[in-house]
Amino acid sequence: MTYCIGILLDEGVVLASDSRTNAGIDRVSTFRKMFTFEKPGDRFFALLTAGNLSLTQGVISLLTEWLNNENPEQDLFAVGSMFGAARAVGTALREIHKIDGGYLQQHEVDFSGSFILAGQLKGGQLRLFMVYDAGNFIEAMGDTTYFQIGEVKYGKPILDRIIQRDTSLSDAAKCALISFDSTMRSNVSVGPPLDLLIYRRNSLKKDFTIRLEDDDPYLQAIRDGWGGAIHKAFHEIIHDPGWTF
Repeated sequence: MTYCIGILLDEGVVLASDSRTNAGIDRVSTFRKMFTFEKPGDRFFALLTAGNLSLTQGVISLLTEWLNNENPEQDLFAVGSMFGAARAVGTALREIHKIDGGYLQQHEVDFSGSFILAGQLKGGQLRLFMVYDAGNFIEAMGDTTYFQIGEVKYGKPILDRIIQRDTSLSDAAKCALISFDSTMRSNVSVGPPLDLLIYRRNSLKKDFTIRLEDDDPYLQAIRDGWGGAIHKAFHEIIHDPGWTF
């Protein structure tokens, strides 16, 4: 299992992903689930992945092979819009399904995946998409400010309470990490290292990236501070005086 977040803001976008793919008593596997494709000054794309690892790695490998082939339906460096980029990811996903899907279904292997795509081309708008397993996609528009994929339920409440379009990049990054802390607290299949990326609107390059290990001081501060704040808030809410038992 995995967990990934993409948050679209007035200032830019915040992306975060874990790296755990298997959790058990004696085995934990880690693989990166955040990937970037960029030509600084011209275009920037970031892709987060969740689902069957062979499927998602196949999609990333295929998108990498397609770079510079100048086919606007495949090449992220040739597409003319973010819509075209989302279509390219969907095309790669369908292609991997076509190649391997039938064989894996014969062995009853769950061969599904989903993606979060964020990016901007020179002269275009910063946009955020979620690409489904069938290769179709939706865009974050209007009141939709973020997408999640993977193990989404535990980390959603804090995002719903805090994130607005005018939230600062720094506050959104903090909120994303609190969302991860809540998820990791309740589901051992999500875990560090965590990858965090901040992209500032119109910069057309990676502005900030960091990988946070389990013993990272800031992750520990979030774990302790958020847990302590929840306990404090819980005990400050009074019991209903009308209740008798």
